Amino acid sequence: MKKYYLTTPIYYPSDNLHIGHTYTTVAADAIKKFKKMQGYDVYFVTGSDEHGQKIQEKAKENGVTPKAYVDKIVADIKALWKTLEIDYDTFIRTTDSHHEKAVQEIFTKLYEKGEIYKSKYEGHYCTPCEAFWSESQLKDGKCPDCGREVHLAEEEAYFFRLSKYRDKLLALYEENPEFIQPESRKNEMINNFLKDGLEDLCVSRTSFDWGIKVPFDPSHVVYVWIDALSCYLTALGYGTDDDKNFKEFWPANVHLVGKEIVRFHTIIWPALLMAMDLELPKKVFGHGWILFEDDKMSKSKGNVIYPEPIIQLYGIDAFKYFLLREFSFGQDGSFHRDKFLQRLNSDLANDLGNLVSRTVTMIEKYNEGVIPAPVKEGEFDDSLKEIGIKAASKVEEYMDKLNFSNALEEIWKLIRRTNKYVDETAPWILAKEENKERLDTVLYNLAESLRIVSILIKPFMEKTSIEIRKQLGLENDILWNDAKTWGILETGTKVARGGIIFPRLDIEKELVKLNDENQKLIDLRSKGKKVVNVEEVKEVEEKVEEITIDEFDKIKLKVAEVISCENHPKADKLYVLQLKLGEEERQVVSGIKEYYSPEDLVGKKVVVVTNLKPVKLRGIESKGMILAAEDSDGKLSLVSTLEDLKSGATIS
Repeated sequence: MKKYYLTTPIYYPSDNLHIGHTYTTVAADAIKKFKKMQGYDVYFVTGSDEHGQKIQEKAKENGVTPKAYVDKIVADIKALWKTLEIDYDTFIRTTDSHHEKAVQEIFTKLYEKGEIYKSKYEGHYCTPCEAFWSESQLKDGKCPDCGREVHLAEEEAYFFRLSKYRDKLLALYEENPEFIQPESRKNEMINNFLKDGLEDLCVSRTSFDWGIKVPFDPSHVVYVWIDALSCYLTALGYGTDDDKNFKEFWPANVHLVGKEIVRFHTIIWPALLMAMDLELPKKVFGHGWILFEDDKMSKSKGNVIYPEPIIQLYGIDAFKYFLLREFSFGQDGSFHRDKFLQRLNSDLANDLGNLVSRTVTMIEKYNEGVIPAPVKEGEFDDSLKEIGIKAASKVEEYMDKLNFSNALEEIWKLIRRTNKYVDETAPWILAKEENKERLDTVLYNLAESLRIVSILIKPFMEKTSIEIRKQLGLENDILWNDAKTWGILETGTKVARGGIIFPRLDIEKELVKLNDENQKLIDLRSKGKKVVNVEEVKEVEEKVEEITIDEFDKIKLKVAEVISCENHPKADKLYVLQLKLGEEERQVVSGIKEYYSPEDLVGKKVVVVTNLKPVKLRGIESKGMILAAEDSDGKLSLVSTLEDLKSGATIS
């Protein structure tokens, strides 16, 4: 089986990941899923860069050890990747013991080969970027990357002979034009760093001690970028007895990085690999930044947009679709909340959601819910089939270039063409005219087009792919090449109409809601409060103020009997429950799925807050809230009454 190895940067452990931070990881996850569908054995690595002066300073500010400081943040990062259903294979940490040992061996090997030597460093250092700069590289006397202040540093240090690799790097770029992508990044490296020569690189520090010790000189710690870059090797077991993955997957097919760290990955990293006599990665892709309302996102500016409120309100697939569709991966893009909501309406609700709903509804209405056999070809069929058959190859072409936006556009060309086909063939008129043979053919073509769409969108929108196939009555075992053939869909398959996949939004109302939810999260995080998994649809509670009996009396509580319990179609941890309150019945959505099975709930009496304003949770209306208690160990129990009261009984 063909191997494919991809990585995201080994991230600095930020305690508040906004959508810009998630961009690279969402893109890498889509690549992995795409390549797996093509038949590749894919290995995807991400991780955290936990050493260095700024981590040590942050930990000191928080009154904890550096390891304790990063442990908490890493746990939150992993929780977010889980929420986003990121399918990584290894999360490597620079504090992992096997990584530290391997880095020490790498440093020693380079020293013994004469590639590293001891001298004294005098120059400019940017603490936030963990980067050294020469006088000529500074921009207006400040760090050329982040624009912040630098300070003069003078200390004994070890140096890597980076200067000797200038010509080899230029030759690498010339002989391998795909090594740095997009092309503009390569020009930046040549003009800004290589044209006038390279200076040797300082690769150790003595002014702080939070890092990997130089084994033969423990007063020094290894420079953070040698430490972090080596993760791409150690995540595969390099330097250990279990290096099977390294032998199978190295060199990397692609390193995905933000444009601000392209220099480290295309100059320092290949030079280090050359010095170690290791193969070089095939490609480094430096993507752009996601701005917010045309400005760089920053906590200090208060213009951060977080992924959690978007996912909570609109789902994982809507979030991923927008990130990969709206922005050209190699360029900067700007997140506008109104554009996000407009694209959800136009692409997801009007185009895809409407097509699925129309198709399944018409098959139910006109053929008793069974996919018919195509009998009578007619006008418009050939053009639909042509677009459907060619779509997969066009998606492949763009995905190989990491052009996610155009890949999705090719899929939407098929979706839009299929919607047009509905209007062109007018199945409702064919039914009225009792043109059964032609009607059956049209219905089959609509379902077959959706079958192909369900395959093509899976790398980007897995939940939606599964839901489409479920409504078409199809299994979820998907092969990419099945999208290249028309007519695979088996006739006689029973469809199963579900809920609307993407309901149409009232943009003005949703803007207010999205702003409120995002601001709520900003406020909570500014106070250091942890946010729970968004799919549980729970708010983080502030410290409760004392209230009067009159205020408490506003809350209306009743006993309710659970008469049915179904899975939420768009959320793995939610139930949709139908409750009986005396003569009244109402629907409530509750995040209790991991604690109770439907069999546990049906027939049980629960306590419900009945006068809450109705809300939609992931597209399903909820009229009330079931009360539950949770202890410090995470055990949850629904609230009920000591005596068996009738449903509808008022609690006071």
